[in-house]
Amino acid sequence: MPHEPAQPPFLAVSGDVLVATPPPRDRTRTPGPYRRLFQVPGARAFTLGNLLARLPMGMFGVSAIIMIAGARGSYALAGAVTATGLATTAVVAPWTARLVDRYGQARVAVPATILAVLGSLALVLCVRLDAPLWTLFACYAATATTPNTGGMSRARWQHLLRGDGPALHTANSFEQAADELCFMLGPVLAAFLCTALFPEAGTLTGAVLLLTGVLLFTAQRSTEPPPRPRTTRTRSPLRTPGMRPLLVVFLATGAVFGAMEVVTVAYAEHRGHPSAAGLILGLQAAGSCLAGLLYGTLRVSGPLPRRLLLCLAAMTALMSLPLLAASTGSLLLLAGALLLAGMATAPTMVTGMTMVQRLTPDGRLNEGMTLAVTGLLGGIACGAAMGGWAVEHLGPSPAYLVPVSAAALALLLHTLGRRHDVMSGQGAGPAPVSPG
Repeated sequence: MPHEPAQPPFLAVSGDVLVATPPPRDRTRTPGPYRRLFQVPGARAFTLGNLLARLPMGMFGVSAIIMIAGARGSYALAGAVTATGLATTAVVAPWTARLVDRYGQARVAVPATILAVLGSLALVLCVRLDAPLWTLFACYAATATTPNTGGMSRARWQHLLRGDGPALHTANSFEQAADELCFMLGPVLAAFLCTALFPEAGTLTGAVLLLTGVLLFTAQRSTEPPPRPRTTRTRSPLRTPGMRPLLVVFLATGAVFGAMEVVTVAYAEHRGHPSAAGLILGLQAAGSCLAGLLYGTLRVSGPLPRRLLLCLAAMTALMSLPLLAASTGSLLLLAGALLLAGMATAPTMVTGMTMVQRLTPDGRLNEGMTLAVTGLLGGIACGAAMGGWAVEHLGPSPAYLVPVSAAALALLLHTLGRRHDVMSGQGAGPAPVSPG
């Protein structure tokens, strides 16, 4: 392919001398991947609404714990209420996502969000009015109808970028970075509002942000994927070859996050600096956010299962750093180790979510993405329980073995799943799992 000739210099007269000046800088160079991404019509508008709606996802749990524990004097009760909401979400969320796929995002997400917001407001009233304990569980369980806004956003990107693998890889990387950013800022904002203003401020602010964000997001109808009516015959994502083993990997990956959070909080308290736990965990999320944005600029290649294998191996290796740092007793070293460990998180999640998109049958994308999130939530709950047990029986420093073991388990499960697919000849499911 012939190269274009170099542009000759311009000649200019300076006094009596003819001077050669360099040519003007080419301003038509190709924009970066993220600039190209947000040049898609309507992308900026639905992304803004989605970020507003997603930020409360990191606020509600912390806000509820502070509010309930402050009013009733029991962290056990507060934890039980939030655990009940998490379990209810694991059951309700896939059904909500199925309705979104069938009837459209706007028709389902808005009423589902209103019901969830009413549940949050009812929880505030029950806490303020000293209502019976069962009302707290019922109100928080009602918030399980909150739609998976991250999944809906990814569904829009796939609808808009269909056939453009590199652009979809950038979009998935951005969405994962946005998840990390929201879960990094959400707890900090919630704790600040609940302590600086009044205990109910975090829940009320989260409810307002959620409703406002969903209304702005769903108002962008031009980018909404078309609904798939009931007459469309597509099998459940759970029946797709390769999906169930992948969801088990998500379950183990979620255990990494849940255990890391509990163990880090316990370690900081054991070292006499409980307030440092939020900052240290924020560094882990910051590392993941930066890695996700960088990963989105790369032109990745190779089969997705192999890329996920490499990402899980890197995550397992980097998760050993906090274990080594904790043995020194230095919070500063632990913070640096968590920053590095977090850098393997986003690439792993981006690759895993891309596999979910490829394996999910057409017309069931929101359901498939929500199943993956449900697997993560279940893993977070299990990891938190195992991390708490390890702190009680082994001590805070050795308890960092739990997230390392969970990462190694995710790697082992994916390896076994790949071997089973090869031996059974199932391949990658209904859609080719090919380079990004």
